[in-house]
Amino acid sequence: MYYSRIIGSGGYLPERVMSNAELEALVDTSDEWIQARTGIRKRHIAREDETTSEMCYYAARRAIECAGVAPDSIELIVVATSTPDLIYPSSACLLQRRLGIRNGAPAFDVQAVCSGFIYALSITDQYIRAGAMQRALVVGADMNSRILDWRDRTTCVLFGDGAGAALLERSDSPGIYKTLLHADGSYSDHLQVPSGVSKPSADPFIRMRGNEVFKFAVQAMDEIVGETLADTGLQQQDIDWLVPHQANQRIIAATVKKLGMSMDQVILTVGEHGNTSAASIPLALDAGLRDGRIKQGDIILMEAVGGGFTWGSALVRY
Repeated sequence: MYYSRIIGSGGYLPERVMSNAELEALVDTSDEWIQARTGIRKRHIAREDETTSEMCYYAARRAIECAGVAPDSIELIVVATSTPDLIYPSSACLLQRRLGIRNGAPAFDVQAVCSGFIYALSITDQYIRAGAMQRALVVGADMNSRILDWRDRTTCVLFGDGAGAALLERSDSPGIYKTLLHADGSYSDHLQVPSGVSKPSADPFIRMRGNEVFKFAVQAMDEIVGETLADTGLQQQDIDWLVPHQANQRIIAATVKKLGMSMDQVILTVGEHGNTSAASIPLALDAGLRDGRIKQGDIILMEAVGGGFTWGSALVRY
């Protein structure tokens, strides 16, 4: 039986940093209000000439360097994003071109908003478990600043830009114990960008029913923990680290309380990054690995909720 394991990680954040104080000049808000309700202090905003695939490239290069492998040894590329460069080709194909990979490896995008990285990780894990691939690259990236209404204080204070990547390799032992994916389209109007190709509109920005999203996220993250641990032989107390989607510190704190964990066991980046959507989990994972908090053999629970609603989790031994 095959498993997959993470052998390298990488992250990228645009150079420009936007503080809460800067937002005070744009909308009726304050640093105190934003921090009290979200925990966010600042976020990174992409340059006008920067693209999602470019952010993917920098994160992917760091993951490849971390793993110490050749780009041409990668047999699959999956990019999770809701903000691709183009309608087509996919950001994954554009990334493949930037990396100079010419081995015919399949490359495609996944769109599950903030749950995108978990969806992409799960898909990649299935390929490796089936014996179809030896090594694969998974990237989560979003350029939320392009779809923000900077007059809407309910959304513009929350989001930022960035990319995170993980390199997966076939293993004889877990690795990734289990992934779970869910969706419920009946909530599709709770968090959305109400414009697209077949349904264009004059409102191409993120719109959110904040209270409803908060309540659903807390409940979904509570319920998915037991579901994730089932049939793995692991218990809640075996989890060393929680690496959650970085949307709101209050949601994360509520999840931690229900898990009976300590905030010291959480990789928390929301204060520095804001909500980077599909990039938030791989960016947090990379932060925990690079500063040495996450060590070889540690058990990690990753979980996310995104527009759709989509939600999912991954239980991983590093």
